[in-house]
Amino acid sequence: MMKKRTPFTRFLIWRYKHISNKNFVYLLSILVGLIAGLSSVALKNITHYIAMFFEQGAVQDYHVYWYFIFPFLGLLLVLLVKKFVLRKDVGHGIPMALFAISQKNGKMDRRNLISSLLTAPLTVGFGGSVGLEGPSVATGASFGSNIARMFHMNAQTRKLLLVCAAAGSLSAIFKAPIAAILFAIEVFSLDLTFASLLPLLMASVAAVVTRMFFIGEQYIVDFHAIQKFDIQNILFYSALGVVTALVSIYFSKIYFTTENYFRRIKNDYFKIVIAGFIIGLLTFLVPPLYGEGFTFMNRLIAQDYGSAFDAFLYKDMIGNSWVVIGLILGLILLKPIATSVTLSGGGVGGVFAPVLFLGAVTGSFFVNLSRQLGFTLSSENFTMVGMAGLMAGVLQAPMTAIFLIAEITGGYQLFVPLMITVTISFLLSKANSDYNIYTKELKDQNALLTHDKDQAVLTLLKLDRIIETNFISVKPKMTLKEMLHQAVVKSKRNLFPVLNDKDELVGVLTLDDIREIMFNTELQETMLVEFLMHDAPDYIHYGQDSMQQVMNKFQNTGAWNLPVIKDGKYLGFVSKSKMLTAYRRKLISY
Repeated sequence: MMKKRTPFTRFLIWRYKHISNKNFVYLLSILVGLIAGLSSVALKNITHYIAMFFEQGAVQDYHVYWYFIFPFLGLLLVLLVKKFVLRKDVGHGIPMALFAISQKNGKMDRRNLISSLLTAPLTVGFGGSVGLEGPSVATGASFGSNIARMFHMNAQTRKLLLVCAAAGSLSAIFKAPIAAILFAIEVFSLDLTFASLLPLLMASVAAVVTRMFFIGEQYIVDFHAIQKFDIQNILFYSALGVVTALVSIYFSKIYFTTENYFRRIKNDYFKIVIAGFIIGLLTFLVPPLYGEGFTFMNRLIAQDYGSAFDAFLYKDMIGNSWVVIGLILGLILLKPIATSVTLSGGGVGGVFAPVLFLGAVTGSFFVNLSRQLGFTLSSENFTMVGMAGLMAGVLQAPMTAIFLIAEITGGYQLFVPLMITVTISFLLSKANSDYNIYTKELKDQNALLTHDKDQAVLTLLKLDRIIETNFISVKPKMTLKEMLHQAVVKSKRNLFPVLNDKDELVGVLTLDDIREIMFNTELQETMLVEFLMHDAPDYIHYGQDSMQQVMNKFQNTGAWNLPVIKDGKYLGFVSKSKMLTAYRRKLISY
């Protein structure tokens, strides 16, 4: 009896008959853009209501004095949600999406649909010094991936829709559709072809329209008095590029150092106690470190230092210009620590907002210090360009930095100084480190995709699929006669791994090694394998060597087969011919 078809199955059949695959991808890109926009709005509103509960709700009269305890409570709640609701850890949003593309064919766990929605608002709303863009991208990317899976799209389309949703999330949360497309190209290493551009455009526009429908037209950073570019200030913009590069390098070093320290702490509860104490102390002493910090940024841009530093315990000293410079310098030094501790201590959030905050603070510091030295610079201009410089340095995405800052500030007339500062900051940061905070972990895992097609294809290759195990092994103490009867006559290969009793590879033997003596009956009885075997030209270490390293080993040794070692044990062989065949097939697909 034929099984009754569900309405969804009937829809899929109708789709295959009436809608081309290309047009259906366009429709899905709009759908994932709308959903990405909705998830970004939901994430922002949930966080906003949690923050308002503290700032304008039941505890508003005690808010400043409770700065010390709020971040710890937020991290504790996040940990409890991970352990008892999600029953899994929540990875950092953008690296998680990048890993899904490079190693999982664009497949993301369905739990990621809600994991960031549950944990990021608790982190940021309770004062964690991070942003919402990373969780927003993770949520959107997960929707894109799972919608593609639901409609049985192939791996390439699944990856494309994942990136479309990620770009849509960024477009919605910052109201920056052009920057979102550039973000997909620079950070996700998406090839900009006509086939990928249209879905990206559709998803980005759908997401930003959704955001404008629910939130409105306002920018997250308020610039009213942007001045035109003055060629006489070109040296100052160049100097700002150097300063933002130095601050970017400082941010990255603090981030990686903090991450390595917290990674050594195995007890999750002890970890959040330490992180909660550090963040609580920092936000109590320096309140602008609390949460995303956009309100403080807007006051700083307007040079309203009285309101900006109103929550400080020592606000009576704000009238002194050098005190203001000192406080701003303190924010530059402490914001990377607060952000790094929040993320490494178990919080869920992104680094876009902290980087924008740090850029605004760096630009303000540059302006105020220049003023003390007798130079009058535009606070709005240099603060805005400082934000772009920090983003280019920390994220190493210069085009995204230029257009994101221009879009979220409305400052399109400053493209020239933006390009000057961003270029200098990017080049200096890139010279210091070839990876950013998103890609370091993936690069360590040999899972990083880049615009280098050869490298990208090698990254996408899986060693498991080219390992061959149909080799008959022999023992070192075997005689040549035993080897001939037990291995050579039964094998279709001319290569024999020599294993000891612990299945450890101690050598290899080929037919060429025994060809001249294999029919010598006298030697057959006396000659042992251990006297005939030799070392392999090199070894492939499973889980340690990247496919690029494997390819280099073949190139350097000239070998056609190399043994694979896993946890000290022999696993099999990889042949150069099979690897090149797999590479060619993957290149065509890619």
